[in-house]
Amino acid sequence: MSHTSLSPLPSSDRPDVAARLRDALLGASYTADGMLDLLGAPAYAALARSETVPALRATRGDTPLETLVRLFLLQQPVQHARVADVLPVADCLDGGWLTSVGGDEVAATVDIRPYGGTDGEDWFIVSDLGCAVGGAGGIGSREEGVVLGVGGASTTLAGITVRTPVASALDLGTGSGIQALHTAQHATRVTATDVNPRALHITALTLALSGAPAADLREGSLFEPVADEKYDLIVSNPPFVISPGARLTYRDGGMDGDDLCRTLVQQAGERLNEGGYAQFLANWQHVEGEDWQDRLRSWVPRGCDAWIVQREVQDVMQYAELWLRDAGDHRSDPAEYQTRYDAWLDEFEARKVRAVGFGWISLRRTGAAEPSVTVEEWPHSVEQPLGDAVRAHFDRVGYLREHDDAALLSGHFRLVAEVVQEQVGLPGAEDPEHVVLRQHRGMRRATKVDTVGAGFAGVCDGTLSAGRILDAIAQLIGEDPVLLRDRTPEQIRLLVEQGFIEPVR
Repeated sequence: MSHTSLSPLPSSDRPDVAARLRDALLGASYTADGMLDLLGAPAYAALARSETVPALRATRGDTPLETLVRLFLLQQPVQHARVADVLPVADCLDGGWLTSVGGDEVAATVDIRPYGGTDGEDWFIVSDLGCAVGGAGGIGSREEGVVLGVGGASTTLAGITVRTPVASALDLGTGSGIQALHTAQHATRVTATDVNPRALHITALTLALSGAPAADLREGSLFEPVADEKYDLIVSNPPFVISPGARLTYRDGGMDGDDLCRTLVQQAGERLNEGGYAQFLANWQHVEGEDWQDRLRSWVPRGCDAWIVQREVQDVMQYAELWLRDAGDHRSDPAEYQTRYDAWLDEFEARKVRAVGFGWISLRRTGAAEPSVTVEEWPHSVEQPLGDAVRAHFDRVGYLREHDDAALLSGHFRLVAEVVQEQVGLPGAEDPEHVVLRQHRGMRRATKVDTVGAGFAGVCDGTLSAGRILDAIAQLIGEDPVLLRDRTPEQIRLLVEQGFIEPVR
C-alpha cells in the first residue's frame, strides 16, 4: 500500500523523545481538562463538529498551552522561538514530531489529541493531520491509508468493554491505538493488529506518548496475524461500513454487505479462552423478508453466550448520505456525488437491503450446553461506562441457566441500587393501572411488574429467600402460597435478567 502523499510519521524507535515530549505536554497542562479550561465547553464541543474557528479565537495569546493547542490540535505553524519555550524543539524535529516550515516556523507532523483515561489518566491519541475528529466537514482527507483519531465509536467501544484484569488481550483493527491503550491498563500482554501498517506505526506512537507499555503489533486482516492464538479479551472497532467497494481503509471492510462483521464475530469464539470476552461495534443489514434478529443470532459462534444491542437504525438513503458526508464527498463535483450515491443505492437494492442497524456485540466463551443469546433493540440513553454492566449481564445469565425454579425460590436476592418504582394510572384512581420499575444507572431499563413483582422487589435485601418472601406476600394478599410460588419464578427471572435484582451468593 502506498502512502506517498501522506506526511512522514515521527520515529517509533525513539521512546526517549516521546517521553520528553510527554513531559513537556503535561508540564503545560496540555490535557483534556486543561484544554476544556482554556477553550471553554462551547469551543471544545465545536471541535467535535470539525469547527475550529472558536478554538482559534480562544488561543490568540502566547501562553505555553495556547501554543501547543495551535500547534498540535489546530495544526497551525508556530514560530520556532515560541515553541522552543515549551518543547524540546531539537528533539522533536530530530524525532519527526515537528517539521520546519517557512524559515522560522515549525509545524506538527501528526495530530496529538489529549484524552482522559478511564481513571483520570492523561493520555494522548496520535492520528494523521486533520483526522482527529469527524463531523459535518468530513475527515479532511480521502487518502486510502489515513489513520483517524478519537471518535464517538472509539469511546463507545472503550466504554462497553469489560475491564477485569486479564493475561492476554487482542485489539483487532487497532487504528490509532485507542483500544490498545485502554486495554494495556488491565492486560498483561496486548496484541494489536491492523491491515494498514501506518496504523500500527501510529499505535506505537500513541502508546509511547501516553506512557503505556508497548504492544505486540502485527500487520494483517481479521484473525490472520494471530493464527490460532487465544485471548482472554478481544476488542474491535472494525471497518464496519457497508459500502460499494473498499475505498477508505479506516472504514470500508472490502467484503460484501455485512460479511466482515459476521466473519469477525463467527471466528472470535474459537480464539477466546474459557470465560473470555469478545466485544465489537458493528453494522448489519435489515434485509427484506428476513428478521434482523435472526440474522444476528446466526452470527453467534458455538460455545458462546451473546448479548447484541441494536442502538440505531437508518434507512439506506440516510446511511449512504452519512458516509458520503464522512468522506467529504458532498463537497465534490455534484455529478460525481450523484454517481457515488447511486452506487450505494444500487448495491443495497441488489441485496434487498432496506435499512442498516448499528450496535454492540458482546460474546462470552462458556462451556454451557445451551448458550444464551440475547438480541434486543435499545435506542434509549445509557450511562457509560458500561463494562461492569456487560460483565454483570453475563454473570446473571450464567446464574439463571444454572438455577431451575426450585433453586431460584431458595435463592436470596438484593434490589440493585438506584431502582425506583413508578405507579401509572388515571388521576384519582384508587389503584394504579400498572407499576413500573426503573433503573437510573447502566442501561437505564424500565419494566412493568404486577403488585406481587413490585412487592417482591421492594423486600429483596438478601436476608430472606425468594420463597419465604412469596409466602409472606401470599399471606398478605390472601392467595394460596403454592399457586403464588408456581406462577412467580418467571417474573423473578425477568427481574434478574434485566438487572433489577441480583443474586446474593
